[in-house]
Amino acid sequence: MRIAVLAARTGWHTQELEKAAADRGHHAVVLPYEGLVASIGPAPGLRSRTIELDGVDAVLARIIPSGSLEQIIFRVDALHRLEDRGVRVMNSPRAIERTVDKFWTSALLEQCGIPTPETIVCDNAEEATAAFRAFGDVIVKPLFGSMGLGMVRVQDEEMAFRVFRTIEQIRGVFYLQRTIEHDGVDVRAFVVGGRVLGAIERRAPGWRTNLARGGSARATTLSEPMSTLAVRAAAAVGAEYAGVDLLTASDGTVYVLEVNGIPGWKGLQEATGLDVAGTLVDYLTHQPR
Repeated sequence: MRIAVLAARTGWHTQELEKAAADRGHHAVVLPYEGLVASIGPAPGLRSRTIELDGVDAVLARIIPSGSLEQIIFRVDALHRLEDRGVRVMNSPRAIERTVDKFWTSALLEQCGIPTPETIVCDNAEEATAAFRAFGDVIVKPLFGSMGLGMVRVQDEEMAFRVFRTIEQIRGVFYLQRTIEHDGVDVRAFVVGGRVLGAIERRAPGWRTNLARGGSARATTLSEPMSTLAVRAAAAVGAEYAGVDLLTASDGTVYVLEVNGIPGWKGLQEATGLDVAGTLVDYLTHQPR
């Protein structure tokens, strides 16, 4: 099969995917989003560089690179167009749209009865301040973001004023979650095709456990209820594969914090030894269009 891997650039993840595809007799080519060209008219289609994407068997969207609002919308539109023209795209553009937007993800989790932290999302500092006072201790997150970037814990009025003022100045959206007390440990479960492929326990001295922010990881085996919760969370956003972040509160309640629809897996692979890229290629090539 011919697989197009759309990415910002080549790197460890794309190399793993290329090798996994070659080991299985497939051909994967890494293509930049910046090279996308869509044609509408007598010869409709979509290409990147010299590759006609309408002619590949499958597309794996490794990541949606940062850019202007128009650039990002066009890149996701291109995935929608490919899917509409019969090309298998994983994850689907709709799942990617749901998971890059923390508000949409949180709303879908709640809609499906999945425990997720109490959240307030608003567009003005007054409402954000009222939410902070009601919660008393909040995690403020960017609506779009990953790897823990831009997350701030706010516990007092002075910090709230400075953080909210900054968000207001950049015309951002206020996304506040009630802080869940825990022991500096959470879990990232990697779900593929409706099952948990593997999981890692992430640990840090503070409240933020992301590996990209200094956390450490070790392999862990999930209980059946936690595995079920991770699979339900991926299904709630329509993701065929996902990184699901789980947190056990001091009262024993397990919350789903986030669902990443374009997750990295280097930390998981290093901790578990799993062939994640191989699993993704196998799943991608064995599912019907």
